[in-house]
Amino acid sequence: MLSKIMAAAAVSALALTSAMAQTPTSPSSSSPPAAAAPATPAPSASASPSGKANFVTKQTSDQWLASKFKGTDVIGTDDKKIGDVSDILFDKDQKILAYVVGVGGFLGIGAKDVALAPASFQPVPGKDATGTKLRLSMTKDELKAAQAFEPYKPPRPVSSDASPTRPMGAPAPTMPRDTTGTVKQ
Repeated sequence: MLSKIMAAAAVSALALTSAMAQTPTSPSSSSPPAAAAPATPAPSASASPSGKANFVTKQTSDQWLASKFKGTDVIGTDDKKIGDVSDILFDKDQKILAYVVGVGGFLGIGAKDVALAPASFQPVPGKDATGTKLRLSMTKDELKAAQAFEPYKPPRPVSSDASPTRPMGAPAPTMPRDTTGTVKQ
């Protein structure tokens, strides 16, 4: 079992280094998305009051893609990694409410998710131009002790049928019968 986990980790690391090698290394000064600042359309995007789509044709240096933002290292006050961004929570008005940070665990096993408002983080430059990190004024132990984030789970539909359910393909329950073969009521 351990060898399978180690093999999966090695393959993941190889894939990650290949993907990082294909990423352009041009310097840019980017910061994480602000909680109250929605992405603004590029100048070539056309605004229409008639409800038509507004196209954004280009990403600017101060905008982040969620696919690149997920996985960003979160560091504590001592500049040591205490977790990473595992998801982004936003509302129906496209306002970012929280960054979900995975803390603890090993290779995602046993990790706990904690959600914090974007204002809780301070972006800091990493070792290279694309390695921005998020600083949090907490220790790893404080983050582990925080209340876990629970994603919304819609309620299960309630059956209108009053009869008990049984697994698909299971035989119908038999009715109790007396010694003459008639069904007891």
